[in-house]
Amino acid sequence: MQIYWTKINKIIEETPEVKTYLLDRPEDFTWEEGSHTHFALKGFNAGEKPNRSLIRHMSISTLPHENSIGITTRIKEQCSEFKAFLRNHQVGDEVAIFKTHSNVPLRREDKNVYLLSSGVGLATFRPLVLDYLQRADNVNQIHSLNIDSSKDFLFTNVFESAPEKKFTSQFVDNRKEYYEEVKRLAEDKNGLFYIVGSDEFLVQNIEVLREQGINPEQMILDKHEQKMSEFLSVEMSI
Repeated sequence: MQIYWTKINKIIEETPEVKTYLLDRPEDFTWEEGSHTHFALKGFNAGEKPNRSLIRHMSISTLPHENSIGITTRIKEQCSEFKAFLRNHQVGDEVAIFKTHSNVPLRREDKNVYLLSSGVGLATFRPLVLDYLQRADNVNQIHSLNIDSSKDFLFTNVFESAPEKKFTSQFVDNRKEYYEEVKRLAEDKNGLFYIVGSDEFLVQNIEVLREQGINPEQMILDKHEQKMSEFLSVEMSI
């Protein structure tokens, strides 16, 4: 396993609680849209065993051509040890990344794509949207639906409807409106539905989509194959 040590080159305050840490891109490090990585803080491998409290599974919110590895995360006042430690990191501090993989690359199957996300889950979809806006081959259109009760919506400069490019973006701040909209989107019985958020959010969306007649093969989750099968199994319920 290759561990890439790199430095924070910029910290962007997206909202009062959300920050993006832009990391220098190592020369031989590459990734595709929808990728996640293991993001680790200094000291995680200092002992005989890795200190798992200093490692988190994070989505990469940028594309390679942006030449920085973006890690976007919500850091609340009351937070985990990892995020408390991360909050004190400054530009120039070293961090590590390893085991990078994409579970949710953009499927180009001549279908409509629906991106369903909660809060900072939108960071996973930012690269998919940028990739589509650069090259729309074999994607009919994309619609993004994000729910964030904080009302501090993320990446509004990217998630801005562009009808001429067949891209629409929608933000809502309550569950009732969100699930009503999911049902409306599910009227497209051939669409592809990407879902990113907490496990509870995934389960609720899967249930709503199933009720509307959407098949498991049309749902794409940011989970490895075995976990995805568990979430999409018939027995799964809230």
